[in-house]
Amino acid sequence: MARVKVNGVELYYEIHGEGKETIVFSHGLLWSGRMFQSQVELLKSTYRVVVYDHRGQGRSDESPDTFTMETNYEDALALIKTLDLGPCHFAGLSMGGFVAMRLAARNPELIKSLILMETSADEEPNTFKYSLLNTMVKLMGVKAVSNKVMPIMFGSKFLEDPARAKEKAYWQEQLENNKKSITKAVNAVISRRSIYHELPVIKCPVLIIVGDLDVATVPEKSIRIHNQLTNSRLKVIEGAGHSSCIEEPEKINQAILEFLANS
Repeated sequence: MARVKVNGVELYYEIHGEGKETIVFSHGLLWSGRMFQSQVELLKSTYRVVVYDHRGQGRSDESPDTFTMETNYEDALALIKTLDLGPCHFAGLSMGGFVAMRLAARNPELIKSLILMETSADEEPNTFKYSLLNTMVKLMGVKAVSNKVMPIMFGSKFLEDPARAKEKAYWQEQLENNKKSITKAVNAVISRRSIYHELPVIKCPVLIIVGDLDVATVPEKSIRIHNQLTNSRLKVIEGAGHSSCIEEPEKINQAILEFLANS
């Protein structure tokens, strides 16, 4: 719907609803703000809901240079300031969670609460595996690895359900629509530094959500975050993998509504 220039690139964003409070959604690696469509539909009647695409992903500009997770954090910070979105609730899934924790730790005046989905405060433990997949993408494109990536991004319950075959096909198509330049975003994720030591300074309310079938950021990662935060609650979503907002949208929506009502 709109674009805003921050840190040398134009980011695509959408604003839905006109509520008194704002909630910003930050997506995971290889996806876009589209992954939160169920949450947007639910929340836009009572909140101003903002979704955006990270640089080099979705409908945002490709980054002219290599970048790090700190760049993604700086982009989100500039987005919030430029569009005057703060103080806001900030929801991040996986890579979006890496951004969310940095924002709350370093800019507490801009963040009312956090919703962390399938994320980690640690460095990437699967660097070799993901670097190999990234090399394949550089040579042959995302389609060459999509069948290997889908079981990382989604739980077995979703992937094996014949009633959801059309959904699976849609998201696999979205995955394969990524250009070879997506490797820059992948490098930013797999080279990220741990921010576990920054977590104790986060004082706002935090909801931590993780699917019990998540193999990309296993539930133990969420438990580590929960144990390091003084004002957090942990919600394990049965039957969900690394993309719980897509796989189990009703459970996620209910958890978010309950959290926001008490934040």
